[in-house]
This record gives sequence, structure tokens and C-alpha cells, in this order.
Amino acid sequence: MFKLLKRKPRAYSKIENHIFGIITELLKLSSTEINGDELGGKYYLSNEEQHFKVTVLGNDYVIRLTNTRDSVAEKYDKAFVDDVLKAIKEEKHRRMEEVYDSITNNIEKMAERLHNTLRESNEQENQKVRKLETKDRESKKVN
Repeated sequence: MFKLLKRKPRAYSKIENHIFGIITELLKLSSTEINGDELGGKYYLSNEEQHFKVTVLGNDYVIRLTNTRDSVAEKYDKAFVDDVLKAIKEEKHRRMEEVYDSITNNIEKMAERLHNTLRESNEQENQKVRKLETKDRESKKVN
């Protein structure tokens, strides 16, 4: 009975495997830009170094691959396009997390530097106050 409930892994066609491989390789490159229109279900990958662009129209289940010589757009199975979109969204999210972590670390470092500067400034002010108090006591003793 449990065998019926288990979902079989999706088997892609040869061309779908090839396209999925191209897209995942592009996503691995940090020079690949990822842009998206979530409401319109459109995602764009662009890598100028590789002279390659990918457009995924999620609502129409169309993937367009463009290089310097050719541009091919084909309609694919919904499940395949959903898997491609999932991979793109995961990479976009991962990159956003990296940026967020970087910004957070920079803010924490700036706050720590500010804290240290303020502490040093307070220590210097306290030393000046102590010196003035000592001078005041000495001048009162002399009088």
C-alpha cells in the first residue's frame, strides 16, 4: 500500500535533462544575474561572460535559451518548468541570504567600532576629569 503513496521521482527527457543542466551550471556561476517578476511568473538569467541568457515564463511553461548565435523557445511540461523555477528561486534566495549576512556582519562591525570609540572617548574624558580634580585639590591644599 505504501508503494502506491510514494511519489516516483520525475524522469526528464534527454532535452529536459540538458536544459536543466545548463540552467543549474549557470546558477552556480556568481557572474550570472538572476532577475524575476514573481507576480508575472517570469525569471531571467543572464551571464555576459558566457554570452548566455535564459528566460523562464512560468505561467506559460516556456523556456527561452539565447546565446550569441541562436535563440530557442519551447513549451515544456508544467512539472519540469516548476522544477526549473524551484532551482532558480532557491539560488536567488541563497544569494539574498549571503547579501543579508554580509550586511548584518558589516553593521555589527560598525557598531562594535563605534562602541569601542565611545568607550575610549569616555575613558579619555574620565582621565581629564580626574586630572582636573587632582589639580583642584592640589591648588586648594596650597592655598
